[in-house]
Amino acid sequence: MNVAVRGDDRFTKVDGLAIRYLEEGSGVPTLLLHGNSLGSSADVFRRNLRALGANGIRAIAVDFPGFGKSDATDDLSAGYRKKFILHFMNALGLDRAALIAHSAIGNAALGIALEHPDRVTHLVILGTGSLLPPLETAGTKVGGREEAAQARLEDRMVREEPTLANTRALLEANLFHHELITDDELQLRHQNSIGPCFAEFVRRHDAASTPGASGGKPSVPLWQRYGELKMPLLLIYGREDRGRAAERVEVLKQRYPGLNLHVAEGCKHLVPWDAADLFHRLAAPFLTR
Repeated sequence: MNVAVRGDDRFTKVDGLAIRYLEEGSGVPTLLLHGNSLGSSADVFRRNLRALGANGIRAIAVDFPGFGKSDATDDLSAGYRKKFILHFMNALGLDRAALIAHSAIGNAALGIALEHPDRVTHLVILGTGSLLPPLETAGTKVGGREEAAQARLEDRMVREEPTLANTRALLEANLFHHELITDDELQLRHQNSIGPCFAEFVRRHDAASTPGASGGKPSVPLWQRYGELKMPLLLIYGREDRGRAAERVEVLKQRYPGLNLHVAEGCKHLVPWDAADLFHRLAAPFLTR
């Protein structure tokens, strides 16, 4: 295992790329995986690493290629995200690990758990809207409408690099507790939203907009495959998250009444921030059991 350490940052090579990650604690190897939004990075989990690391967990948060301080990749496909997670595990010498996935990366994490159950010990999903069933409202699927609204927002965001005020507004849109946006947090998020990170965001957006880039929707939605998982599963969603997430959680509970499924009060989309205490209280015993 070839690792370089610079302050809090650690770097390893994955597929020839310099990949940055943060690590705290020892015990159950656990990868914390950030979403695809502008400004996302391993830093999303800074407030969680120490709490998890103090409870028998080797907590590892990684910058995906093209995010944070990691090198960019030419392969922008959804399939590569799954390969990258496995290759990153290999680079750290991890045969098996728990996966904690926030937002859109939950799809890749669930896909790995289904396709490579021998590599995943536990799975935690935080606020992945596409892993909830849609609501049928007047013939319109609410889940699909949420995805369309998010696509329109990204179309506006790629036109111009964000100002500091833009970055704050985006954080506020995803956070219930705005007091968590300290000056340091805002500056860190902004640095991960401009320059090379913004250029990569535009490149990912353009690639995703190419016809056929998604490879088509699976014949069976991933949220209908929870029963196939061979490892423990924990799901946490914010009651105030977009797309009427709390109502869709109730639909999922009816479909799978045995799911370890929780709704965090006073929580929007940034579950690791808004619901940090609940997340730590549920995840620590879940991962070390």
